[in-house]
Amino acid sequence: MQKLGKKAGKSTFSDLLLEWNKTKNDRKMPWKGEKDPYKIWLSEIILQQTRVEQGLGYYQRFIETFPDILALAAAPDAQVFKLWEGLGYYSRCRNLLQTARHIASANKGIFPDSYEEILALKGVGPYTAAAISSFAFNLPYAVVDGNVFRVLARVFGLAVAIDSGEGKKKFSDLASQLLDKKKAGLYNQAIMDFGATLCKPAAPVCHNCPFNTTCHAYLNDEVDMLPVKEKKINIRNRWFYYLVLEKGDKTMIRQRTSKDIWNQLYEFPMIEAAGEEPVPTILERAEAAGWLKAKNYEVVTVSPMRKQQLSHQLIAGRFIRIRILKQPTAKTDGEWVTGKEFESYSFPKFIRQYLDDTTEQSLF
Repeated sequence: MQKLGKKAGKSTFSDLLLEWNKTKNDRKMPWKGEKDPYKIWLSEIILQQTRVEQGLGYYQRFIETFPDILALAAAPDAQVFKLWEGLGYYSRCRNLLQTARHIASANKGIFPDSYEEILALKGVGPYTAAAISSFAFNLPYAVVDGNVFRVLARVFGLAVAIDSGEGKKKFSDLASQLLDKKKAGLYNQAIMDFGATLCKPAAPVCHNCPFNTTCHAYLNDEVDMLPVKEKKINIRNRWFYYLVLEKGDKTMIRQRTSKDIWNQLYEFPMIEAAGEEPVPTILERAEAAGWLKAKNYEVVTVSPMRKQQLSHQLIAGRFIRIRILKQPTAKTDGEWVTGKEFESYSFPKFIRQYLDDTTEQSLF
């Protein structure tokens, strides 16, 4: 491993990093330099599994709608989920509400100011706790995210897998050793910005890197080999066939309540299949399930096959638009809503994209 931890020439790793941050770092984000723990926490939860470019608008809308944690805690679930719509990973939204209400009731709306208390909050792990602790209170806790893993692996030649128990400990220990404890917040932001703008996953800007005379990966032509991962993600393939049931000017929707993806969001009645199936087979299954009555409906349109890649699942499916002719469906665990009422409900991105797709025949 490249010995840069104590000295890199006449400067320490943190000295070089902070000098780069002061003179070269022009990455701008609305939460940089923020000291309000509520806003920092909100930004970190939004950015979990989300690119900065995608999360930026959501952060701004949340701050405008809920300027403090008490406002968020008092908001109805439906309003918060609607504001979150399209961001994905909806467990984050549930954790957001649970944490806000906990702080409002147990701590009178005052955000905890110790690492241990912050770590105990729902949906907060070691990285998020370190980020909030250091940015809001300058507590000496090092952040270790994807950017930090990449920087440390390359500069110090750490070939241990970042998703292994051994790797997580080694990287965490090294990050803590390198942390400038007097400027913890500034240092943490600097190393994340450095990984995002210079030491990027692809096409890193090595010729402008302050560590290019000592970086193990650069000197040994291993930039594309580090960091190392040992686990492969197993992708589950699922097929969803949505029944867009229309009766007059209303369409049936229902809320997802099972412990599965998109919990608490709304959808059309759905038949899940083990693979791609012809529409007549899906209609037979819908009749057997009670969503349709034979000879009491007609198929209006069938969408092309649509797909959405989630972190561990690939969702494929079609939307079958169906007009109910006389009697309502046999099933009653849904609700009939008008087109105007649709805007008050939160749908998964998979469905929202169908609703917003102007290339297909409009639902309403």
